Amino acid sequence: MPELPAGHRSGFTCFVGRPNAGKSTLTNVLVGSKIAITSSKPQTTRHAIRGIVHRPDAQLIIVDTPGLHRPRTLLGQRLNDLVYATWSEVDVVGFCVPANEKVGPGDKYIAQELGKISRKTPVIGVLTKTDLARPEQIAEQLLAMQSLLDFAEIIPVSAHQEYQLDTLTGLLVERLPEGPQLYPGGDLTDEPEQTLVAELIREAALEGVRDELPHSIAVTIEEMLPREGRDDMLDVHALLYVERSSQKGIVLGHQGQRLKQVGMTARKHIEALLGTKIYLDLHIKVAKDWQRDPKQLRRLGF
Repeated sequence: MPELPAGHRSGFTCFVGRPNAGKSTLTNVLVGSKIAITSSKPQTTRHAIRGIVHRPDAQLIIVDTPGLHRPRTLLGQRLNDLVYATWSEVDVVGFCVPANEKVGPGDKYIAQELGKISRKTPVIGVLTKTDLARPEQIAEQLLAMQSLLDFAEIIPVSAHQEYQLDTLTGLLVERLPEGPQLYPGGDLTDEPEQTLVAELIREAALEGVRDELPHSIAVTIEEMLPREGRDDMLDVHALLYVERSSQKGIVLGHQGQRLKQVGMTARKHIEALLGTKIYLDLHIKVAKDWQRDPKQLRRLGF
């Protein structure tokens, strides 16, 4: 193992913000690999997934968390609890506010909640999606952010154009404690492969569905095994859960066309992630009102 330079830093950060503020996209670009799923649908992220950024002078572990929101179901409450637990454990927080949308009640609510955590945890304001905003919009947003919270720093960035991402990483690293690497050099995440595969299937299923459906979709991997007699093929058997029979029809689509498209999209991303060919077998199952049922939530991993 190569010797680390004196003053090497390592520690944890998380990006917080309302749903769809660009947290997962930012995580993926900084890590350099797709480890967190992204979607235009709110509340896409459901697990705290850790992505690892390696630098010669530091190792930065980014915990991608769900967007904080006012919960309407037991699942929503559990996702919020996950966010609060993560906040209390990281060394520095990045508060993401999109440049192309005015600061709203959701941002103010998060600022208020962040104000309650230990004063010792620095918070950096991250103005995301600057490629989607005009210069005067960006200037207005930077001013509006100053009134939200007493930030250690505020920085405008664009994950899409990779604008100021090195500077952002530097600001986060500066606030980490000195210490050795916490993960081996080549690792990009500590998530089990099955969790990442399930998330990629859910991401594909979220595209193009009606607004009320995303919260109702969950995915489990029933089996992931090498194809007998072949070392270049994995068989993946997965279940897509919905809450009502009518939702099953939406996900299936006319003559099963939607589900077929979900499978094709997911397979492409899973093969890129695992570096091998896969056979993907998808089935849909109805688990009535699973978001509100403690027993079903446990079975689905929440």
